[in-house]
Amino acid sequence: MKEDSLPFELVPMLEKHFQEKIKFVHHDPNDNLPVLNRIFILDVVINTIDVITIENEKQLETESIYSAHDWDLAFNLKLLLKMNKLKSFFIIGIPPSGDVDKIKKDVIAIIDKNVLTI
Repeated sequence: MKEDSLPFELVPMLEKHFQEKIKFVHHDPNDNLPVLNRIFILDVVINTIDVITIENEKQLETESIYSAHDWDLAFNLKLLLKMNKLKSFFIIGIPPSGDVDKIKKDVIAIIDKNVLTI
């Protein structure tokens, strides 16, 4: 879907910026997420105009579903947490459209602060 395509535009730029520090993996939203202690996700958040972070299960919306992708991600995360297959998650939520350079800078700042410091 067009409104879910911005991560595909951003990832090559982020890979170039971070070089070997981070491995970005595309994951089909209709498949189960891999079982890990912690997972970092870059995804489109429909109702935002800014880059945001989602780190808490209570922030996951499962009532207002805008696409099957939204439902699948929230459902999978909640299920993995409930089954103790996932300890925590960190979502960098990006708007469906906007200034790509500004979004990229915001995402890089969040990764530098929250991902690379672990």
